[in-house]
Amino acid sequence: MQQTSRRIRPRRLAALASVTALTLGVCTSAGTGHLRALPTPAGAGPIALARSSAHGPCMIRGGTAVQMSEGVPTPRGYSRSTGTVRALTLMIDFSDAPGRGRALDRFDEFFPQTQDWFRTSSYGRLDYRAETPVPGWLRMPKPFASYGIERGAPFDPGYRDLVQDIVAAADPKVDFRSYDFLNVLVTPNAGPSALDTVLSVTFAGNPDAPVADGVPVANASFVYSRQDDGSGSYAQTGYRVLPHENGHVFGLPDLYTANGGGAVGHWDIMSEDWGANNDLLGWHKWKLGWLDASQVSCVTTPGTTEYTLTPLAREGGAKLLFVPVSGRTGYAVELRTREGNDEAVCRPGLLIYKVDADVDTGMGPVTVHDSERDSGGCTRSPNVHAELSDAPFAPGEDFEDRRKGIRITVAGADLAGGYRVRVTRR
Repeated sequence: MQQTSRRIRPRRLAALASVTALTLGVCTSAGTGHLRALPTPAGAGPIALARSSAHGPCMIRGGTAVQMSEGVPTPRGYSRSTGTVRALTLMIDFSDAPGRGRALDRFDEFFPQTQDWFRTSSYGRLDYRAETPVPGWLRMPKPFASYGIERGAPFDPGYRDLVQDIVAAADPKVDFRSYDFLNVLVTPNAGPSALDTVLSVTFAGNPDAPVADGVPVANASFVYSRQDDGSGSYAQTGYRVLPHENGHVFGLPDLYTANGGGAVGHWDIMSEDWGANNDLLGWHKWKLGWLDASQVSCVTTPGTTEYTLTPLAREGGAKLLFVPVSGRTGYAVELRTREGNDEAVCRPGLLIYKVDADVDTGMGPVTVHDSERDSGGCTRSPNVHAELSDAPFAPGEDFEDRRKGIRITVAGADLAGGYRVRVTRR
C-alpha cells in the first residue's frame, strides 16, 4: 500500500489522580507515526473481520483524514489480535535513573496479569505470550534526560533515538523477526510520577520506525511511572496500563477526551485504565476478531425487530447489535454484567453507545448514552468515572433518537441472564 502522510495524534493527557479522594485517572497512549501497510513479523496483521453479507451496512468507515478510526475492518499495519501473539518485553534503565531491584520484578508487575486479562476478554482467542530474552535491566547509552521525553513528545527525535538504542543494546540476544510487537518497561524512577504526568505511550502502525533484523519496530508500547493512586490497590490494578497500551498495537483508539472519561467512562479499558478492572466494548471485540459473525447482528430492517443478547463477559451467544445511522456512524448495543473483566459494574444492563468512525483517537469516537443522567452514578471505586457507572438500561427502559427514527427498548430478561431487546427503525 502507498505510504500516506497522515499522522497519529499524540495521546497525551495528565492523570487526574489523588491519594486522598475519589478521582479519575487517564493515562497516555497512541503516539505519532505514519500509517501504511508494512511487512510484519510472524504473519502479524489484522485478521479478516467475521462477517456475512448482512453485515455490509454496519461496516462503517471514517474519512481519509482519520488516522486511528473506529471503522471496520482495522487497516493493515497493526499487530494481529488472535491466535498466538509474542510480545518482546524489555526492561530498560539509564545512568541518571538506574533500575532499582531486579528487572524481573518490574516484569512481574504486568505478567501474568496482562496475559490473563487478554485471555478473559478474548474468550481465549488471543494467546498473549510475553517473552524476556534479556532478563536484566537493559542500560541505555545516554541519560534519560537527553532523550527529551516528556508529555506530548513526538516520535522524532527522542523516541527514534531511544528505539535505536534499545535495538542496538538488545540485538545480540534478540531476533526481532520472532515477535509481533515490543513492550518497553521503563524503570519507574525515570521521568515524573504518574500522579503528576502520565508518560506511557504507544507508537502504532509506524513503518518509519527503526528497523531491527529486517523488520520495522512498528508497534511499540512504553510504560513509565507506576499508576499508583495510593489506595493500596496497585498490586491488583497497576498492570492495566499495559493492556490499554497494547490495545493501540492492535489498532484501537483512545476513548477518553480532553475531559477524561466523560464520554465512555469505565466501560472500556481504552477510556479508563486506572482503578478497578474493566473490559472492552463489544464493538472493539468485533474489530479484534473475538466475536463470530453469528454473534453480531446488523439491524437495518424498518419496523420492529427483537433480539436476545447474552452477557458480554460470557463465552458464546449473541453479543452485539449495531444499528447503522450512516456509512460512518451507528448505535451499538450490548449487555454488561459484573463478571469476567467487568468487576467494577455496579448497575448491570444494556449499554447503548454511538460509534463514529469519522472521529479520531482521543477526540470522542464513542459516546455512551446514560440511562440515569445527573444521578452521580452508583460506584465509589477510585478512578472510575462515577456519572456513567449507572449508564446501562434496565428492563422496561428505552433509548430513542427521534431525529433518526430509532428506538431501542429493553423488553425483558430471561432466567439465564439474557436480555430481550426490541429495536424499532423508521
